Formats: sequence, C-alpha cells, structure tokens
Amino acid sequence: MTRKHIVGIYIVFLTLFSFQGFTQNTAPQTAPATQPQIDPSTISNSQAVEFYNQAKGAGMSDMDIERAALQKGYTLDDISAIRRRLQQSAAKNNTQNDPNRDEIDETREQDDLDELDEETNNENDSTSARRARSRALSRTFGSSFFRRSTVTFEPNLRIPTPKNYVLGPDDELVVDIYGNAVENFRMKVSPEGTVKMLNLAPVFVNGLTIEQANERIVNRLRQAYSTLNRPGSGTYSTITLGNVRSIRVMIVGEAARPGTYTVSSLATAFNALYVSGGPGRNGSYRNIEVIRNNKTIKKIDLYRFLIDADMQDNIALQDQDIILIRPYERKIELSGEVKKTGIFEATGNETLKDILRYAGGFTPDAFTDLIQYQRNTGNNFIIGSIDSTQIASFQPKNGDLFRVKRILDVVANQVEIRGSVTRPGIYPLDERTKSVKDLITIAQGIGPRAFLNRALLERASGDTQTGLVAIDLRKLLNGEIPDIQLLAGDILTIKSVEDLREFTYLSVGGSVINPGAYYYYKDITIADVIFQAGGYTEGGVPYRIEVSRRVKNDTIGLPDNQNVRIFTLNVSDNLVLNEEDQKFKLLPYDIILIRKSPRYEQQKTVTVVGEVLYPGTYTIRNNFERISDLFPKVGGMRKEAYIDGARFYRNRELVALDLKAILDKPAIPANLLLADGDTLVVPKKSEMIRIQGGIYNPSLVNFDKNFSFKEYISQAGGFTERARKSRTYVSYPNGRTHRTTKFLFFKSYPKVEPGSVITIPIKEPRNDQPMSRGERLAIISLFSTLAIALIRIL
Repeated sequence: MTRKHIVGIYIVFLTLFSFQGFTQNTAPQTAPATQPQIDPSTISNSQAVEFYNQAKGAGMSDMDIERAALQKGYTLDDISAIRRRLQQSAAKNNTQNDPNRDEIDETREQDDLDELDEETNNENDSTSARRARSRALSRTFGSSFFRRSTVTFEPNLRIPTPKNYVLGPDDELVVDIYGNAVENFRMKVSPEGTVKMLNLAPVFVNGLTIEQANERIVNRLRQAYSTLNRPGSGTYSTITLGNVRSIRVMIVGEAARPGTYTVSSLATAFNALYVSGGPGRNGSYRNIEVIRNNKTIKKIDLYRFLIDADMQDNIALQDQDIILIRPYERKIELSGEVKKTGIFEATGNETLKDILRYAGGFTPDAFTDLIQYQRNTGNNFIIGSIDSTQIASFQPKNGDLFRVKRILDVVANQVEIRGSVTRPGIYPLDERTKSVKDLITIAQGIGPRAFLNRALLERASGDTQTGLVAIDLRKLLNGEIPDIQLLAGDILTIKSVEDLREFTYLSVGGSVINPGAYYYYKDITIADVIFQAGGYTEGGVPYRIEVSRRVKNDTIGLPDNQNVRIFTLNVSDNLVLNEEDQKFKLLPYDIILIRKSPRYEQQKTVTVVGEVLYPGTYTIRNNFERISDLFPKVGGMRKEAYIDGARFYRNRELVALDLKAILDKPAIPANLLLADGDTLVVPKKSEMIRIQGGIYNPSLVNFDKNFSFKEYISQAGGFTERARKSRTYVSYPNGRTHRTTKFLFFKSYPKVEPGSVITIPIKEPRNDQPMSRGERLAIISLFSTLAIALIRIL
C-alpha cells in the first residue's frame, strides 16, 4: 500500500454508498447529520484499497471522496481509527505497504553511492578514496529522523479546538445549546464560506477564527433564542470544531520527494516535511521556508527541534502553503572521539564549538588539545590543526573533515615495584613516592627472603632503549648510600633468594600415592618426602627404600664405571626413621624409590561361560595354572557341550586352540598359562554349516556327517568360474583353520565339522584391456621381422 493510499484512507466509506452518490453535489447544510450505516471497523484494509481504486477510476479526487464520506455522517475520529489500522499494517510490512518510504531510503542510499563513485573516479587520489569510504559509513545528521518508516508523524485530531484555527470550506462546526432550551446540530462551511442553521440566514465564516465565528453565529442564533448566552438567561451555547477539511501543500526545492500533498487542515510544517521524506541529498536542514501568499512567513531550522526539541518552527499550515527547502551552504564531517559522528550542517557564523554541540560533545577519551582537519582548497586537500582555545572562534568551511583523536593509552605518572615486597604493583608518582625508599615504604616493605645485595631500577633513557640502574639495596636501606629519585615510568625489581637459585627438587616414585617431583628443602628427610607424596600405596613396603644420587665431586670409593651412588634405607610404617637413618640427609635431585612387597599383586580372574556345570568368574590361584586346570573348577561339562567347538579368548581376541586335545594331553604346548581377563566359551553343538565365497548360492546348510566336502559345495550350487578351488579352506568353531592341500594332480579337501565355515576365495578380476586391431598388427609385424632376421642369420 502506498503513502498515497494511506493519505486517502477515506476510501473505507466507499462501502456505504454507490458511485452515483459520489458524483452528486453535497447535500444542503441544513440537513441533519446522518449516522453511518456500517461500522468502519468491519471494513478490511484490502476492501478499502479496492474501493479507493474504483473511486479514483471514476474520476474522483481525494477531496471528493472525503467530502462524500463526511456527508454520510462519518467523523474524523472514524477516519483516524482507519488511518491507525492502515499505518499499523504498513509497519508490519514496510516493503508492501509503504514503497514510497523505501523509495526515499533507496534514493538516499543511491545518492551516497553516486557520491562514492564520483570521489573514487581518480584511482591515484588516495585522499579522495578515504573520504569516499568515510562518507559511505555515515549520513547527514537528521536524515535518520525521516528514514524511519515505522515512525508516524500524523497530526493529532483528538485535541481541543485550536483558538487560532482559521475556518474554510468543508470545515464542520458543532453547535450545542443547553439550559432552558436544548438543541444540537452540525454545520458545514459551504464553498462560498457560509454556514446555515435552522431556518435562519447564512452566516459568512470563511477566513475567521473559531472565536470570531462563534460571535457571529451566536448573534444569528439570537434571532431564534433571544437571550442566548446573556447573563441570567439560562440558555447557553458552545460552538466547537467538528470534522476538519483537507488542504493542499506544495513542497519544492531540495526535498527527497517534492510535490503537492493533501494533508489535514490541522497539519503542521513538520507533518508535511515528514510526508515528503525531508531534505534530499543537497537539501538544507537549517534553511527551510514556509511561503504563504508569496511571502515567507517562517524560516525553519530543524536543528532547533532535533537538538533542543524546540517546536517554535512547527507552525500550522494553510491551504496552498509552499514549503521551500533551500540547498545547504556548508556541511562539515566529524569523526573520531565525538559522541555522534557524521555530517553536520553549519549556517551563518557558527563555529566548530556549535558543530561539536550538535554532535553531543567529546567522548571521555577524546584528545581535545589538538584537533586535526582536512580542507578542500579547490585544487587539492590540505590538513591543519587547531588547539582547544580556538574551538570557540574557528569557523569551518564547506567540506571540512574534522577528526578527534583518542588519548594515549598510557599512565603518565606511574611507577612500579616488582618482586619480593609485601605489596608489589603500580603506584602514582607523587609526594609520597618520590624516591626508591619511598616506593618500598608504600609497598609495605621488603619480603623476608629478599635478596639485598642488588636491585634493579629500569628507567627509560633519552633514546628508544631502556636503561638499568643497579642498586645495593642493603646499603640504601641502611643509609650508607644516597636515595635515588624516581621518574615517571620507573620499574623497581627486588629479587628473592629463591629467584636467584636453580629450581631444586626431589623425585619420589614407586609405591606411593602421588609420585612425582617435590621441592627440596634444607634438612628434609625421606619420611618428609613420603609424607608429601601421600604415603605408601597398598602393597608398598617401608624397607629396602632406594635413594639414587648424582655424583659431583665426591667420588671416593666409587668404581670408575659408576656415575651415581645408591643408598638403601628402612622406614617404619608410621614414617618414623630409626636413629641410624635419621642421620641420612637428602640432597637436591635425589630420587627415592619405594618398593612393592614381592608377593603382593592384585587378584587375577578368568571367566568360563557356556555348557559347564558352574559357569562364572574364577580366581587364578597361582602363576602356574593352565587352561586344563579350569575344568575341575567348573565341575565338568554338560552332556550337550561341544568341546571341539570351545573358544578361548585373550584380550578379547580369539586364540585358535584345540580344547579337546588339551584335555586329552595337558602336557602339549597349547595348554597355555592363564592370564588375567581370559575367557573360555564352551558352546552347544552346532548343526549348521556356512558356505561362502566363490559359489553360486552362498548359504547356510545343515551338517550331515555322511556328506563329503564336494557335496557341501554342491549344496551351494557349485564353484563359480572365478572360484579358486585350490585355496579353499574351512574355519572351525574353535578358531582353527584347515586349507585344501594338493599332491600332484590330487586335491585333499579339509574335513567339515559341525559349526564350520567353508570359504572359497575368488579370483580378482583382471583389468587388462583387449588389444586393438592396430596393436595386434604391430605385434605380428614385429614377430615377422624377427623371424626373417633369424632366417637370414641361419
């Protein structure tokens, strides 16, 4: 729905009367006001648009449609209700309901793109390219106010009668007589500018205000009510404005969408500007004129409204008023650390201070002592700068670019103390921290392990490098040498004794809860280290503790081929050393190893499932138990057990074993030692044989002890052409595999047992391509040549 449709929302009343009623003249003003026959709320938006188009097709104007609707008894409240409905619908679907508003936005965007193209035509002008990119990111201040299609700026029709409202044709007056006499009627101003009431003579009200018209109407009504509005008469009247007329306003100049607009007679200059989309690309926001009868009656500066919410320029419009938007004179761009960046318009003698006020002022991080600007000289660009004292007097020129930089991210008066002090950190350089001693004092003194022979003061020298000042901290604190004055940026570093030593540690491993490396301390004992490691693990023993030590200079009694010393100690379970071992002192980098009891180990189990009397998990009693020892534990096998198909798993992998042979001869090598996690599965006897691979019908067939190998192959349809008969093999349930053997021209196929799987490998297809006719002729020619050559040689 277009903006034009929304302006003409009176079309909702087209459902109330026929086109013939539209084309007739208005009814006499003396006729009583009729009531609407249909509630406007029952009319849909689509119906309103359809009837509006039909009326326009019949040659009616928006004014004709409005006049006809008002004559049917509809009020401006009804019109406002429909207007709000259509505007809410337009807000939900801006693209469909308000293409002209989108058209304005697209026009503005296209203007920016055109400006970008113009400024970047010269590829060698990097300054122009930078300006173009900057302009593409911002818009003229105030344009966003007219760019929001979801914002409405319609005049308020539900307001008291304005005292300065000037009546004109099609305005409606409501007369209410009360007291000793009661009467109520509505009068519409005729095209001649008169109103007619009761049976009295017409009263001319065109061009009068409500107060002036009220006086004339009351005087005429006194012909019927002689004491009307007289003191003590008891008969009084009020005259108010009913439905208002529409007026036409022309918007010209540098508007986004110039033209003639039909608006309510209560509309103001801002209402009309919003409908037209506001100033265009070259339009001024500061120099807009309202012209009436060829005279400028008001100059509008939108910045007064946008900055200070000053409504003094928002005057009421009259029919045939003209709004002229002049071209802008000066536009200045602000970027950087201002609260509102963008392009601002300057007028008259405005200075940079005024422009900064429009931008909301500086941000807290703005560097205000020096502001740089770029100016167009007509031939090229130049840059300049102004200080903070010139802001109030500096007058920008059209096209100037001002950039407010950010302050440096440094602290100008800080000093820092690091290392072995109570409170290291950054401190201000002030009256309390003038010197090194002051800084140590404010940091609440040095630490107990501070290294006092030397401290370092880092200080930025005159060049780009940082200098170091060495300080004898002990002498400085004792007053033996003069104190050192601090400068901004100084960093004082005080090391601790530990900082100047290599990290020393002890290693503990073996049967302790938390093995690893631990700090070495003077006079630390083995019991201390074991305590730090969390104590012994289950199975750890306090005797035969081994300590290995690096050899430095002490090589007395040490063989030439030995580079470490080994010590063996005993410690009680409660970590108390005996008197002899208490004399043993640990040294840095010693390794302490705690042994485990020689007979301590976790329980090991095996699992037996299937057709045995007592399946379950069993513990391995000793390290010499074998597979055959499991069968007495499980109580033997059931009758349905198939020992030839028993499977043995280790680490979840099938081990190919003949369990029947193991039971018959336990001494054979296949009778393996049991390991933790082993599993023995004794299945029932299977009556099926699976045949797969190079056969025509891979299938599962029943076992028949009378069948030979070839008969099983026949059951599956026989060998295929690509079957490798000599490589056929049989996999048995216990994991073993037997393949076909060959002696001279005789093949011996493996025996088939219950539960077996017969596999016939398949030859890989050959990828050789047949030779072409030319290749065959070339080979024949080659052999012929070789044959002739051999004949000649012979």
